[in-house]
Amino acid sequence: MTLADIATLSGKGGLYKVVAPTKSGVILESLDETKTKIVANASNKLSLLHEISIYTTSKEGTVALEEVMKKIHSEFGNDLGVDGNSDGAELKSFMKAIVSDFDENRVYVSDIKKLIKWYGVILKYAPEILA
Repeated sequence: MTLADIATLSGKGGLYKVVAPTKSGVILESLDETKTKIVANASNKLSLLHEISIYTTSKEGTVALEEVMKKIHSEFGNDLGVDGNSDGAELKSFMKAIVSDFDENRVYVSDIKKLIKWYGVILKYAPEILA
């Protein structure tokens, strides 16, 4: 599995594996234990994780989510030292350790919380992505 096989749906928590296309959308299966299947159509906002980037202040302007996840894995492994309930300053400090030039004006604390949540799900259900 790769990040191209994993999607997030706006308004729905968690991550989903893209199972198969349909005439009007795609069939998704949740990555958690429930394995809930849903059909996402054109009215749903679906984002594949390999298309997501983190804003930076560098010349390139962004860094790919996959690169960020792999860096988190190599530097922190299973123990990030923060979680979704950590305060904003701690989360920004964590982000700065991973992407030193992340754009603090465009990357919100809620984005960092989402990144941490996604990392945990991928670490548990699709660890091969982080190798």
